[in-house]
Amino acid sequence: MPSLKDLKNRISSVKSTRKITKAMQMVAAAKLRRAQDAAEQARPYTERFTAVVAGLASSVGQSASAPKLLAGTGSDKVHLLVVMTSERGLCGGFNSSIVKLARARATALLAEGKTVKILTVGKKGREQLRRDWSQYMVAHVDLSQVKRLGYNNAQDVARDLLGRFDAGEFDVATIFYNQFQSVISQIPTAQQIIPAKFEDAEGASTLYDYEPSEEAILADLLPRSVATQIFAALLENAASEQGARMSAMDNATRNAGDMIDKLTIEFNRSRQAVITNELIEIISGAEAL
Repeated sequence: MPSLKDLKNRISSVKSTRKITKAMQMVAAAKLRRAQDAAEQARPYTERFTAVVAGLASSVGQSASAPKLLAGTGSDKVHLLVVMTSERGLCGGFNSSIVKLARARATALLAEGKTVKILTVGKKGREQLRRDWSQYMVAHVDLSQVKRLGYNNAQDVARDLLGRFDAGEFDVATIFYNQFQSVISQIPTAQQIIPAKFEDAEGASTLYDYEPSEEAILADLLPRSVATQIFAALLENAASEQGARMSAMDNATRNAGDMIDKLTIEFNRSRQAVITNELIEIISGAEAL
């Protein structure tokens, strides 16, 4: 049974931890507002930009003059998985959910006889993946010094991917990230960005006449589309990270409070037992006299 001093020290330690988790929760709540606004403001532009590119892509189709970023290499043998996670921890299952989805995709591709390469964005994803997948990891993007995400950060990642694609290092690139829905809901998402893949491009090509040709415009827009999709994913990830951290720190604060209550009850009981024993000893001594 722990002594009264041990219990008192444990209560003091848990109270200090609760102060830290409460402070982190408040900081995450403040950062969440800005990150959520940035992610939500980027969505309309991303959706409209994607719709325009999808319309052009539908008119070009699989013609011989279609840009390589649209037509692909003609093979899907080598897959590059871009796993985008956070640089910091203490955000619940935010990073694990992304890594889990990437691992499942990598396992499925290897089972089909494909070649898998992994590029990580964010330290936490790299730490989890290099335990069992280090032989597949080809590069890492460090954003730990970035205080506020900007489009230039996405452009740097996009230039790296496009350079590798032009060099023939992979055939298909897919990004993995968390799409923000609410503080308690972030959806792990896998999105193919190279070659460009569009789900809905109905009728867009019939509304406009383009000058110069659709192929020439696509050749200029597709690299921007890659950077835009990466930037949108980074913003979604940033909002999801703060939402997950806010929720995790709230749970930690509550758990610390429950632990303090239990330790306090145990401390009071132990103190009462010590007092009772001392009274018994005093009474026994008095009776002996």
